[in-house]
Amino acid sequence: MRMENGELRIKKIAITGGGTGGHLKIAKVIKEEFNKRGIKPIYIGSTSGADKAWFENDEGFEAKYFLPSSGVVNKKGFGKINSLIHILKLSFRAKKLLKKHNIHAVFSVGGYSAAPASFAALLNFTPLFIHEQNAHIGSLNKLLKPFSKRFFNTFFYKDPYPVENIFFDTARVRKELKTIIFLGGSQGALAINDLATNLAPKLKEKNIQIIHQTGKRDFERIKNFYIQNKIDAEVFDFDPNLVQKISKADFAISRAGASTLFELAANRIPALFIPYPYAAGDHQYYNAKFLEDKNAGFVIRQDEIDIEKIESLIFNADLEKISQNLAEINKKEGAKLIVDEILKPFVD
Repeated sequence: MRMENGELRIKKIAITGGGTGGHLKIAKVIKEEFNKRGIKPIYIGSTSGADKAWFENDEGFEAKYFLPSSGVVNKKGFGKINSLIHILKLSFRAKKLLKKHNIHAVFSVGGYSAAPASFAALLNFTPLFIHEQNAHIGSLNKLLKPFSKRFFNTFFYKDPYPVENIFFDTARVRKELKTIIFLGGSQGALAINDLATNLAPKLKEKNIQIIHQTGKRDFERIKNFYIQNKIDAEVFDFDPNLVQKISKADFAISRAGASTLFELAANRIPALFIPYPYAAGDHQYYNAKFLEDKNAGFVIRQDEIDIEKIESLIFNADLEKISQNLAEINKKEGAKLIVDEILKPFVD
């Protein structure tokens, strides 16, 4: 398993988990770090969620498997029992996949997509590494944490959060509010879209440029609003190169999924976070509170949105100070440090 000269012999790695963009961003960044080292992992995800859309055609994986897994947490009674039995069956299927590819370690990003391969790792006595994105540990990760070889988390253990280097490379200290960006994610956020339309007239009055990610479902409504009100705004539903738009802005209003939060932090852009109120364990609120407690961001709950209060916050925020504080939140090359940890047993 080791080479005499201390170099790494190519290892077989499986990456599992997904469902949402936050989980899948971690899987993607870690996969790309393995690729840099000449390792093509296999991926085990789900036919549900966004797993196939993200990775079905990704050539950075040696093989991709999408199992018909589904969540358990929101099921009740016999539905929950049937789901658990289904996951157990899928775990034995995943166990065969790990053996087929001679997998040496499994890296999980959590979510129901991760359940079969994570349990398969335990059944195979294969080292299981887990990354928990949020300030509230997910149900599956909480269950598997005691059995993991290493449990990565930025909020509890100060592990670096894996963010693409370009967010750091394009970072700058913000000093003056010239451009604001509204981010509701690829699916959009109605509350943030409505907040943007309420703020837009005052932003126009102050000659502040607007960049607005609406999500696909609300794109036409929001685009028409800006046209009808003669407000010049850069409106889009989704952009794979979002970092280019973020780096142009001086302030962000956003949901508080962990990947988005740490991407904004890496770019050192001050932000007001409006957490998704139905996130499991209210984790988006606690994600954002982590920054607010360090004077590196703001958080307001969705049911507490007050236009005048938010206007005052935006126009009076000490952007330079917040931007400087954000430099202490995360470290570049988080993916590298995580992959180093996973591969450590295989290097002399």
